[in-house]
Amino acid sequence: MPMDAPEIERRITAAFPDAQVLMVDLAGDGDHWAARVTSAQFAGKSRIVQHKMVYAAIGADMGGELHALALQTFVPATASPAGE
Repeated sequence: MPMDAPEIERRITAAFPDAQVLMVDLAGDGDHWAARVTSAQFAGKSRIVQHKMVYAAIGADMGGELHALALQTFVPATASPAGE
């Protein structure tokens, strides 16, 4: 059974409590998702690191129960890099 949007969002917000998450079902099949994730925890990190952080939040189901995730990550306009 594919992973649904509320479960994906739950896992992301568990790892990034400040996150704003927008989910879109790309194919209408509940198996191919797009997520737009905004979190201050991404500040100062490369886009690749940001994406790896989100994939880690989803866990081992990425590529299995969750077949595909088109991901966009953003830092809120008011966030500053960690340590500043």
